[in-house]
Amino acid sequence: MKALISFFPLFRQRGRALALALFLSLVTLLAGVALLGTSGWFITAAALTTLGVGFNLFVPSSLVRGFSFIRILARYGERLVGHDATLRLLSNLRGWLFARLFPRLPLPDRSLRHGDLVSRLTADVDALDNAFLVAIGPWLSAIVVGTVMTTVLATLLPDAALAYGAAMACAALAVPAGLLWLSRGLGRASVEANADLRMAALDGALGHADLTALGALGSASRRFEDASARAGQLRRQLGGLTSAGAALVQVLAALALIGVLWAGLLALDAGRIEGPVLAGLLLAVLGSFEATGMIVRGVGKAGAAMAAAERLVALAELPPPVAEPDAPLAVPHDASIRFDRVSFAYPGAPPVLAGLSMTIRPGQKIAITGPSGCGKSTLLRLLLRLAEPQQGTVALGGQSLARYCSADLHAHMALLSQDSPIFLDTLRNNLLLGRADADDAALRSALQSAQLDGFVATLPQGLDSRIGEAGRSLSAGQGRRLCLARALLSQAPILLLDEPTAALDRETELAFFRILAEAAADRTIIMVTHADIPGGTVDRVLTLRNGQIQDA
Repeated sequence: MKALISFFPLFRQRGRALALALFLSLVTLLAGVALLGTSGWFITAAALTTLGVGFNLFVPSSLVRGFSFIRILARYGERLVGHDATLRLLSNLRGWLFARLFPRLPLPDRSLRHGDLVSRLTADVDALDNAFLVAIGPWLSAIVVGTVMTTVLATLLPDAALAYGAAMACAALAVPAGLLWLSRGLGRASVEANADLRMAALDGALGHADLTALGALGSASRRFEDASARAGQLRRQLGGLTSAGAALVQVLAALALIGVLWAGLLALDAGRIEGPVLAGLLLAVLGSFEATGMIVRGVGKAGAAMAAAERLVALAELPPPVAEPDAPLAVPHDASIRFDRVSFAYPGAPPVLAGLSMTIRPGQKIAITGPSGCGKSTLLRLLLRLAEPQQGTVALGGQSLARYCSADLHAHMALLSQDSPIFLDTLRNNLLLGRADADDAALRSALQSAQLDGFVATLPQGLDSRIGEAGRSLSAGQGRRLCLARALLSQAPILLLDEPTAALDRETELAFFRILAEAAADRTIIMVTHADIPGGTVDRVLTLRNGQIQDA
C-alpha cells in the first residue's frame, strides 16, 4: 500500500478529471437506485389503485423516464471522463518512470533480465493506471450510496436502517478488506508469474535460432509451459477468491433485503408505512448493492496494482551507475583524454582492462581493434561515464571524469554504435535527436556531410518523409549514414564509434569510412572495430589485448 500511495502526486495531477468521474459514477448509482425505488413504488401503487382511478400516472412515469436518462447519460459521461483521465494518467506514469530510469541507465542491477524490464515497463504500468477505475472509485461510490440509503431508511423505516447499514458496511468494507488481505500475496505472486511468463516467451522468441542449433527447444518449451501453468493456477486462485467474495456480497444483500422486508412488514401491519413505499424501498436496497459488486470485482486488480507499484518503485529507486559531483566543472572543448592505469571487471567475470594507460590528443583519430570480449566497448562506456573504473582514472583535460556532470559529458561526446536506433518517424525527427534546436540549414548540412543529402532530395516530402520501423525503408548503408548525420549534428567535438560498420558489406563499409574521414576531419574520433580500416581514415590503429593497449 505504501508503494501505491507514493504515486498519489501523479493521481493528483488528474484530480479534477478523476473527481468528475467519481461524481458521475455516484450519479449513475444513485439514479439506478432511485429508478428501481420509483419503479417499485409506481407499479405497486398503480396495481393497488382500482383501475387507476384518481391515480396520477404522469409524475411517477416522468420520474422513471428521467432517472433512466440520467443513469444512461451519467454512465456514458463517467466512461468518457474516466477512461480519458486514465489514459492521460498512463502517459504521466510512463513519463515519470522513464524520467527516473534515464539517469540510472545502464541499469546496475544485472539480475534484472530484459524480459522482466519489459514486463515492468508495460504490464505493471497498465495494472497501476487502472487502480482508480477498478478499486478506489467503486469503493468511494459504495460508501456514499450506502450512507444515502441508510439515511433514507432511517427516515422512512427506522427499524430497518441498522440491519441494512451493517450488511452494507460488511459488503463495502469488511469483505473487500478481507479479500485484499487474502489476495495480496496471490496478487504479488501472479504479477511475478506473469513476468516470468513474458520472460520465457521473449527468451524463446529472441533465442529461437540458438535454441534450435543447440537442440534446446524442448527444454525452453517446457519452461514456458511451466511458467504458463503457474500463471494460470494463480489466476484461477484469484478468480476463486473473487467469486467467493461476490457470493458473500450476495448473501449480505439477501440478509439486508430480508431485514428490510421483516421490518417493513411489521411497520405495514402497524400502519406506519404504505405498501408501495415498502416495495420501492426493497428494490432500492437491492439496487444499492450494485456498487459493492464492482468493488469485489476490482479487489483482485487492486492487489495486482499494489504489487505492480512495489515493482515500479523498486525499479525507479535503483542506485545510479555513477555519482554526480556536488560542484561540477565545465567541460573543456579542446582537451586530451587520458586513461591512467585503468582496471575494470564486470561482476563475476575476470578483468577486461588491467592497468591500461593511453593518451588521446584533441583532434586525433584512433581505431582500437581486438578480439570480441576484450574490453573495447568497455572503454567507450568508461569515457561516457556509464560505469566507473575499479582502479585508475579516466581524465579529460587533466581532470577526472568524476568532476564533470554526466549530462555535460554526454553533450561533449556523440556515440554511434552498431545498434544506434532509427525510429518509426520522419527523417527530421530522427535527426533532431542529435540537436533539438537545429534548423533546416543545419539538418541539410549534416546530411550533406554524411553524403545522404542526394537521397533525401529524391523523396517527395524531403525531411518530413517517414521512414519505416527501425529504418527498414532505408538500405543498411543509408541507415548508418543517417545515424552518422545525427552524430555530426550534435556538434560534439568527440565522436565515439562502436563497430559502426557491423553487418555492412565491404563496398558499403569502405564508403562509410571514406565519408567518416571527410565529415569528421576536425573532430576527435575513437573507434572500436573489427573491420579492416583503409588508409587515411584514422591516425593510429591500436590493439587491445589482455587488458592492455598495444600498437597494431
